[in-house]
Amino acid sequence: MDRPDYHDPTAGIGGAPPAQSALTLRLLLALFGLAACAALTIVCVELGAPVVLSAIVAFLALAAAVDVAVILRRKFAGEPG
Repeated sequence: MDRPDYHDPTAGIGGAPPAQSALTLRLLLALFGLAACAALTIVCVELGAPVVLSAIVAFLALAAAVDVAVILRRKFAGEPG
């Protein structure tokens, strides 16, 4: 189910082409953030960094994982990008 005008209420006004979502780019950036934050969390724990720093980086990794899940759900639903 391809929905090219799904997020563009002004599609076609004035001859403008429908907007395209950048879901693939967002997915790549989220995967990079997930990998970087997960690795940094492991490094912080191994080096004995303050617990607050480790918790913040772990929270960012969790946020990136949730973002990846949302993006994949939108892509499997047929949203272009």
